[in-house]
Amino acid sequence: MKVLIVSDTHRRDENLERVLEKEKPIDCLIHLGDVEGSEDYIREIAGCETHIVSGNNDFFCDLPREEEFMLGGYKVLLTHGHYYYVTVDLHEIRKMAVSRGIDLVMFGHTHRPLLEKSEETFLLNPGSLSYPRQSGRKPSYIVMESDAEGKMQFEVRFL
Repeated sequence: MKVLIVSDTHRRDENLERVLEKEKPIDCLIHLGDVEGSEDYIREIAGCETHIVSGNNDFFCDLPREEEFMLGGYKVLLTHGHYYYVTVDLHEIRKMAVSRGIDLVMFGHTHRPLLEKSEETFLLNPGSLSYPRQSGRKPSYIVMESDAEGKMQFEVRFL
């Protein structure tokens, strides 16, 4: 299983198109918000199962605020992250994940990639494909793939 995880494209979908071409085939696309009206287009070009949650810039849309489901043996929560103050620190989102029994939290909003594993949960942020804020400012995303034993591996990749 190959899952592409992206966030914060802000209706600038050219880099998402490039990543989809580079990483295909994929089994699932996860977008963690701030699509700004591109959700139908993103579902169309993904060509696979697609999960999209709303971000702080997704006004007047039908996207869910959060989504919780099982993926590769993990109880996963998708959220944009702004309701958990992730730009300040990760305390609130980590506390919420533990209280809800979430194994893997995927969030965006900060425009900075992150892979952080603790005893309780795994926090993952793909950064931004349109407006990266980390050192070097390269557009980033995460690929999640299962290995031979079915365990998921995560890798931050850059355009």
